[in-house]
Amino acid sequence: MSEKRFTLICGPCVIEGENFIMDVAAQLKEQLEGLPIDFYFKASFDKANRSTYSGFRGESMDEGLKILGRVKSELGLKILTDFHASEQAMEVASVVDFLQIPAFLCRQTDMILAGVEAADKYKTKLNVKKGQFLAPWDAVGIVEKARRAQLEISGKKREDEWLYLTERGTCFGYNRLVVDMISFQTMKSFGVPIVYDATHSIQVPGGASGGATGGERQYLENLARAAIAAGASALFMEAHPCPEKAKSDGPNSLPLEKTRQLVEQLLSIHKLVSELPPLLDETPRL
Repeated sequence: MSEKRFTLICGPCVIEGENFIMDVAAQLKEQLEGLPIDFYFKASFDKANRSTYSGFRGESMDEGLKILGRVKSELGLKILTDFHASEQAMEVASVVDFLQIPAFLCRQTDMILAGVEAADKYKTKLNVKKGQFLAPWDAVGIVEKARRAQLEISGKKREDEWLYLTERGTCFGYNRLVVDMISFQTMKSFGVPIVYDATHSIQVPGGASGGATGGERQYLENLARAAIAAGASALFMEAHPCPEKAKSDGPNSLPLEKTRQLVEQLLSIHKLVSELPPLLDETPRL
């Protein structure tokens, strides 16, 4: 797998209205102008996995895709969003450039098959978030499922980098996720690009008042730097103009105005690491 332009997936956790999304997307486009990155604007039309019954979920799929389509057509940005059920995959892929399977659904074979079929038809990318219940070496099953399905669906192997895996930490007891830095080397050995989810890995599930998800933003920078140094070739993070007022994942979102500064730092690390020759020729554990 060749190292290509650094991939950044960034945007608010959830669509909080059309005007909000257009404004945030425009700000991100302006901030990231001129950087050597492959940028995908991210926002979810539905947060199906909520801590409480009353948790904000976002827009309907139809309305959400309309809004994301407007970001794509008017601002010229590429789009990533989740799908949450197999039957959604085709419609979502018809609008976006990058499909995403949420972490808790990463082992659902029907979800993977639907994502692969939709990605193959529309020539989009597919990102599967490794669940926080999986060891890194166990994620090879996701890759094997997806590759076999793609070959059976199309009759020939896709040669582009269409399949990505995302690391977002592993459960350690209750209310705590831990990022194991060997995950990046291990999962890269599967021959797919590995994304570091910088904001969901600092979540504190059930750690906020009322049982809602909390977050520890103070660790975001150091973990993101470490992940890129450890071999992640892409970054996923959520950014919000006012995290304390965000309707989802505010405690672990990056303040929007800090986005370019952090990305510039990570690009420097990525460039340095990509130029360093390996000193050990050891096969990661599988």
